[in-house]
Amino acid sequence: MRSANLRNDIFEKVKQFYYSQEKIEGFIPGKTRVNYAGRVYDEKELVNLVDASLDFWLTAGRYADEFEKKFAEFLGVKYCLLVNSGSSANLLAIAALTSPKLGKRRLKPGDEVITIACGFPTTLNPILQNSLKPVIIDIDLRTCNIQAEKIEKAVTKKTKAIFVPHTLGNPAELGKILKIAKKYNLWFIEDNCDALGSKYKGKYTGTFGHISTSSFYPAHHITMGEGGAVLTNDALLYRIIMSFRDWGRDCWCDTGHDNTCGKRFSQKFGKLPFGYDHKYVYSHIGYNLKVTDMQAAIGVAQLEKLPLFIKARKRNFKAFYSGLKKYEKYFILPQTVKNSEPSWFGFPILIKPDAPFTRTDIVLYLEKNKIATRMLFGGNLTKQPAYENTKFRVVGDLRNTDLVMNNLFWIGVYPGISKAQINYITGIFDK
Repeated sequence: MRSANLRNDIFEKVKQFYYSQEKIEGFIPGKTRVNYAGRVYDEKELVNLVDASLDFWLTAGRYADEFEKKFAEFLGVKYCLLVNSGSSANLLAIAALTSPKLGKRRLKPGDEVITIACGFPTTLNPILQNSLKPVIIDIDLRTCNIQAEKIEKAVTKKTKAIFVPHTLGNPAELGKILKIAKKYNLWFIEDNCDALGSKYKGKYTGTFGHISTSSFYPAHHITMGEGGAVLTNDALLYRIIMSFRDWGRDCWCDTGHDNTCGKRFSQKFGKLPFGYDHKYVYSHIGYNLKVTDMQAAIGVAQLEKLPLFIKARKRNFKAFYSGLKKYEKYFILPQTVKNSEPSWFGFPILIKPDAPFTRTDIVLYLEKNKIATRMLFGGNLTKQPAYENTKFRVVGDLRNTDLVMNNLFWIGVYPGISKAQINYITGIFDK
């Protein structure tokens, strides 16, 4: 009882600390930097973090269980596994499909995975890291997503999967992609790291593929510092992903629990002696990509705010679109796919080739005026130094990918941007 009272006293002190540190500083145009992203939190995240630290349960525990359950319920999927980053989530999504437990459908070295080169490297990297061959298709300039109409032409006997992101929160053409995946019996993985809360035909992205991934890095829709998740509706894939995440072990006992299956010392595996401890049987060459409970504790508090975060991102995007639409003579502004409702990660602006200024001109101008900008991640990844000696197949040309690499930048729409800051940014464009 005394420890419970002490804990509550500590929570009250944490709340007091938060409010004592909170500084409501007025926005000073031209002097206060407008970031492209940032943490948006209150005392609840701090209380949860301290609560988890007082438990001193250093790996995944009760908060991780709570987050996985609530996150799966929010999206409407059966299974969620927390991991230490969105990049790790992507790695696990591809690695899981190489499992011998999938029989003839497993991915093998040399098999092809259709994707794009315009985006973040850790969508492409897991394909290469698992000795698979990326098949790269160009993007649509308005959405920065894969040109879905070109996917079928890229399919060969070696093609086994499609792995694409919903770029900056804008859903890909899921109807077309799913039709092709079904026709050719291809695995479909959604990189949903930038699109949490986006919808296609009224259903959340991240629920259409065999596997999907999320990221909880500070710049993303919700954060737990570092963190990510892998989601699926398939019980076998869930077990396989868990195995790869947890050192490759065959056992599925939670940390701190033994003999969940009741057969810990009464089974035969491979060439091991009968009765070898199931906790130390490994059915995959795996990793340790688990999250800590302290991170998950932050995530639980953030998850409560997600509906408001999504609403704010949509509102901020709409304000930027309204303010910049008059400059479509110079800019190609983003366009959504029919039947989609993006939960925007950022506001992309593509400079038309015949504009009287370059991307460098406008980015330097914005940065000089304290407005943060970002490129579309790696641009054309095939031109990055890391990929000079990698093997991939390009279908058609990457003309649009190159144009994005040279002419596109984006600005933030995260919930921490105020109306005054949005008005300032659009006003700077007017100047």
